[in-house]
Amino acid sequence: MKYEEAPDIQQIAEEISNLLFPHVKLERVKCFRSVGTSSRGTIARCHTIGKLMQKAMNTNAFYVLEFISERFDKLREEDKIKVIIHELMHIPATFGGGFRHHDHVCEKNIEKNYRAYKLKKDGFFGRL
Repeated sequence: MKYEEAPDIQQIAEEISNLLFPHVKLERVKCFRSVGTSSRGTIARCHTIGKLMQKAMNTNAFYVLEFISERFDKLREEDKIKVIIHELMHIPATFGGGFRHHDHVCEKNIEKNYRAYKLKKDGFFGRL
């Protein structure tokens, strides 16, 4: 696997977070593209360090959003936004190093957040 920073995805993730997920500490979230995965069907992943590692390292939570280039980059723009929303939804309101699971991060809630994002984004930028 090869990893590279993804400033284009980072910018979109920050915009989405500002509009939908104000609990996300943007300075503690980083987006990367990966190339060469052997996993099947995975488009993106959310990584963090567990509480014990945080304690041992004397650090706070940090999240890395990984987007698998071979799959993510082929998606339509709308689907890319939904994948980014999906990964951001895994970050809990406590921002403590845990994850929100797929009972919360589900298609219904992703669609709801996508619609909210579009309304807020179009509403905001439509007034400029």
